[in-house]
Amino acid sequence: MAAMKSKSNAHRPADPGTPGRPAGPPWILIGGGVAFLAALIVFLWEPAPVEEVERTEPAASEPAIAESPAAEPRPVSTAPVRKPDPDAPMPPLPVIPNMVPRPPQVIAEAYEFAGRNPDVLEFVPCFCGCETAGHRANAHCFVQSRNEDGSVAAWEPHGMGCAVCIDVARDSMQLRASGASVGDVRDAVESKYAARFPRMTPTPSPPSQ
Repeated sequence: MAAMKSKSNAHRPADPGTPGRPAGPPWILIGGGVAFLAALIVFLWEPAPVEEVERTEPAASEPAIAESPAAEPRPVSTAPVRKPDPDAPMPPLPVIPNMVPRPPQVIAEAYEFAGRNPDVLEFVPCFCGCETAGHRANAHCFVQSRNEDGSVAAWEPHGMGCAVCIDVARDSMQLRASGASVGDVRDAVESKYAARFPRMTPTPSPPSQ
């Protein structure tokens, strides 16, 4: 019986597998499909060439201020400024109210200096924003109009209540009294006030500077 069983096993064909069990997955086809998809994604998402970006994008290193125009030099006055005679009469000062930014004596001195020295304050700027009222220099904060001989015809009341106007005139008066030229007075005042105040009257430089 054992011999017959052995002989039977010798002629049995190899077991093709259990009937109904599916064969193993086709790994070669799956791997090829994955590789194809990966190549397609890389192709679709590939960035533009460097030279193409450089043609369409502005260079990041170019500064924005490179195209800003250069600051224009301040104009030099060519109109003559007639200084009144030292003994020329002046109209009475406007009434100085009680609530003023500086002592009445300081205000009176600023008005008198402006009235008698247009050759100085016509070339010294003011920094209080009064250019919006048509002022072109610190002199216009105190003198509204002049006669043909240069004497004061009418006072400007604006300077009464403006500490900046008064201080600029007082500094100019002190610098002039110390022997400074008009150009030096202008430079010293502008150096002191321009860094503190963003606005300045369009005041020309003195002709001698």
